[in-house]
Amino acid sequence: MSAVNEYKTTKKQTVLKLKRKNMNFKRTVELTLMTLPAMILLIVFNYTPMFGLVIAFKDFRYDTGILMSKWVGLKNFEFFYKSQDAGQIIWNTILMNLIFIVTVLFGALLLAVMLNEVKNKFLIKTYQTVLLLPFFLSMTVVANIVYGFLEYKYGIANKLRSSFGLDKIIWYNESQYWRGILTAVNWWKNVGYNMVIFYAGIIGIDSTYYEAASIDGATKIKMLTKITLPMIIPLIITMFLLQAGSILNADIGLFYVVTRNSAMLYDTVDIIDTYVYRALTGGVGDIGMTAAIGFFQSVTGLILVVFSNFMAKRYSEKGSIF
Repeated sequence: MSAVNEYKTTKKQTVLKLKRKNMNFKRTVELTLMTLPAMILLIVFNYTPMFGLVIAFKDFRYDTGILMSKWVGLKNFEFFYKSQDAGQIIWNTILMNLIFIVTVLFGALLLAVMLNEVKNKFLIKTYQTVLLLPFFLSMTVVANIVYGFLEYKYGIANKLRSSFGLDKIIWYNESQYWRGILTAVNWWKNVGYNMVIFYAGIIGIDSTYYEAASIDGATKIKMLTKITLPMIIPLIITMFLLQAGSILNADIGLFYVVTRNSAMLYDTVDIIDTYVYRALTGGVGDIGMTAAIGFFQSVTGLILVVFSNFMAKRYSEKGSIF
């Protein structure tokens, strides 16, 4: 009898395991099907074009195609790196992106903390909408808004200066102001999106921590420094890592369209993307050169992400992305 009972028990356990496997398989299939469109788009637009990286090392000609074009080694890279402006342009790109990352992440975190203190749901939704709306605006629209502020004769900025007895400024001829202007425009456009991410992380913190701290008499500042910030540090690190890889890439719409491609501003806001774009549209027209610059930017971004992730992993295992 004991052998029969043991057999029945084993059979039940086997059946339960099979049922669990079937349930897990069904769940996996459903999740896979949900992610399938995104995976297809990722493969088609991110991985398939990687074949074209060979153009960076070829003298590409349309009549011979990618495979039959002549290999030229690193010659395509000389176009940019032998330019007398290369050092200034790389510096502008790195400096502006670092400023953007720091200001946007810090501003988004501050706004998320402030929003978390608002208890009225209607106000929360209103603030979120107002702050998030600029993120969806086209850069062309943003450029026209900025122009409405900075236009010499009728712009709001010069009108305000005149009302205080100050001289008008030809903003699109004065490069010293534009690092600050572009930083403000980028912050206004992107801070809302990042704020929503931080806000989601903050509201996900277990409320019992705050209740216990409140009972112990902790102030709001103490709760912020001892509970909120330590809990979302992994999220902060992840957000930084996601942006570190694009430190040599920039929004060409911000630097080209918003500045109206004014030659007077090149010394402070000319970046790699705008320099290459002008070179190609100004008569050079060599796809191999463009591919070479893009290749360099991608490799540099990969190195920065790996290094930043290594440093983040040393600080916190949860903060690294791989």
